[in-house]
Amino acid sequence: MNTAETLPGTRLPPAVSGERREIDRRAGRLSYYAAGRGAPALLVHSVNAAASVYEVRPVFEHLKQSRRVYAVDLPGFGFSDRSERRYDVPLYLAAVRDMLDEIGAECGDAPVDALALSLGSEFVARVAAEAPGRFRTLALVTPTGFSRTYAGLTGPDGATREIPGFYGFFTFPLWTRGFYGLLTSRRSIRYFLERTYGSKRIDEGMLDYDYMTTHQHGARHAPYAFVSGRLFSRDIRAVYERLALPVWVPHATRGDFKDFSQKGWAEAKGNWRFQPYDGGALPHFEHTARFLADYERFLAKPR
Repeated sequence: MNTAETLPGTRLPPAVSGERREIDRRAGRLSYYAAGRGAPALLVHSVNAAASVYEVRPVFEHLKQSRRVYAVDLPGFGFSDRSERRYDVPLYLAAVRDMLDEIGAECGDAPVDALALSLGSEFVARVAAEAPGRFRTLALVTPTGFSRTYAGLTGPDGATREIPGFYGFFTFPLWTRGFYGLLTSRRSIRYFLERTYGSKRIDEGMLDYDYMTTHQHGARHAPYAFVSGRLFSRDIRAVYERLALPVWVPHATRGDFKDFSQKGWAEAKGNWRFQPYDGGALPHFEHTARFLADYERFLAKPR
């Protein structure tokens, strides 16, 4: 039966080149892409209604030329398990740990260079704070946690910003599919991408892939956890403060995610480096050559 969630003939193509593999561990069935040879790198996309590995595509295609690069479909996205279950922070942390274990089984004990986008940065940073020896560097692209909405925000370890009742409202049977259909129409996806870019000049390939990935069976489950606030950590500043490894933060200067007014404490630390790009939240799409060159310099001399 055709619904707002699934469309006939909408088969999801691979988001990047390379071999697509699957594992089944703590986070359930995870799909990931792997390519190249050399030091290991892990790429983690953001979390939103239309998230996918496509978001890290330029970085993946570049790094595979000189590194062993992995890009994971987080739970509820891409080719990973999209079943109706609880999507929460522990599940996404388990996914990052599963990938580290998979990389370790193939590459040995070599520490990983990890790059994560937006909310995905919180998950990678928390795992890195708990197991710093597993990482060599972190690149957090327009990460959450540095805007005015986080000023003075605290909470016990693991506390989230979930708004009580929101998840139940969005998943109420009478309107859950209709609301999801509105959220993931081509017009709606374009609107949110333009707000992300801070411009009408978006990547049209991303728009096409976003539309396809949001119309796969089970695609609505993880996004509802996202819009309810369940996946955002109240204690993320405390997590970031625990990081002692080199951290590079390329970030937006326009669009909905340009606010980095709360970065002062991190700039004062010797291991954090913030680098604004004239553009939106995805500088690796808008300034690909410059971004990749800057990232290579960071990887060569992270401190």
